[in-house]
Amino acid sequence: MTSPTPPASFDPDAFADDVAARRRAHVERAPSVDLAEAVVDGALALLFPAFAAERPGDVRVEVGRFRSLARDLLAPVAPDHAEALADCLLAALPDLRERLEEDARATAAGDPAAESVEEVVLAYPGFTATAVHRIAHALYGHGVPLVPRVLAEVAHRRTGVDIHPGAQIGRAFAVDHGTGVVIGETAVVGDRVRVFQGVTLGALFVDKGLARTKRHPTVEDDVVLYANATVLGGETVVGAGSVIGGNVWLTRSVPPGSVVTHVARLRTQDGQTQAMPEYVI
Repeated sequence: MTSPTPPASFDPDAFADDVAARRRAHVERAPSVDLAEAVVDGALALLFPAFAAERPGDVRVEVGRFRSLARDLLAPVAPDHAEALADCLLAALPDLRERLEEDARATAAGDPAAESVEEVVLAYPGFTATAVHRIAHALYGHGVPLVPRVLAEVAHRRTGVDIHPGAQIGRAFAVDHGTGVVIGETAVVGDRVRVFQGVTLGALFVDKGLARTKRHPTVEDDVVLYANATVLGGETVVGAGSVIGGNVWLTRSVPPGSVVTHVARLRTQDGQTQAMPEYVI
């Protein structure tokens, strides 16, 4: 191997100046991912003792630090409103905690493997994703650009659960296991809904012209969606009390109380094909 020679036209000083200028511009107009991580951690620590430092300190200092982090995160995208938005986010935490305690209780009540609500709070990725979603959704409701999506991606990276901050999610929401769950921007989820890993509430197809239209389904109260169920389309409504089985592909509405199952088939070594026995859910 011969030693490579950099192109004579390359100017390392000019390259460094260009990178520095881009970084300055980024700081002025884009939120910091590191700050988003810190805001998530700060919020979780204030909402639930399980996420707080092992040695309790002055919580008032912690509250002030969280407000400063939130303000700094918001400043690039809303310089004139960052202080007020940070105050609104801080003021929303008590209500968010109440909502999230409902989510944790609902998750624990429906999962025989959960030994306590504390276990759900500390160890269930679906719960962490829901917590971050409720924080991001609060900012989304104020029309904050970009920051809610960055917060959602913090949760996505940590948990494998991808919930767009625009999705409207009701009370006592439970995500069991969670990995691979995707919930789109215009999805509407009712109260006491339970979803398992791999569930998608998505759009029928992707087209930029569909922005600002309802592209994702509505799931009414008391619905269960089992693993890898895919429900698509903005006009699709899953009626209250329905059960959507694993691997179902659903693109049209079903009335309340429906049970929708995927029919598996068995092919034996002699080439015979037969339906698998139905299962009960």
